[in-house]
Amino acid sequence: MPAWTYITTNQNNRVLYTGVTGDIKSRIENHKKKKYPGSFTARYNADKLVWYQEFESIKDAYNREKQLKARSRKKKLALINKMNPEWEDLTIKVQGG
Repeated sequence: MPAWTYITTNQNNRVLYTGVTGDIKSRIENHKKKKYPGSFTARYNADKLVWYQEFESIKDAYNREKQLKARSRKKKLALINKMNPEWEDLTIKVQGG
């Protein structure tokens, strides 16, 4: 089953949240709807998907998440800029739209 590691931010691109999911469409929808009001993404409005990577297994996605969380902010910014230089919300792309 596929899995994803992803990064979201807020509208001002000031905060970064790195996460893992087996269903990126519903996970991003949950972030946008603030399904969990006390969560980091809800508190900081980090619901704009700016980077993602698909994996064949959830284990691989978790390993990538650990790797990214250990990186500096500068390296995460470079990763986002390489995939998404305009920092557009990629939600529509992952939803097949």
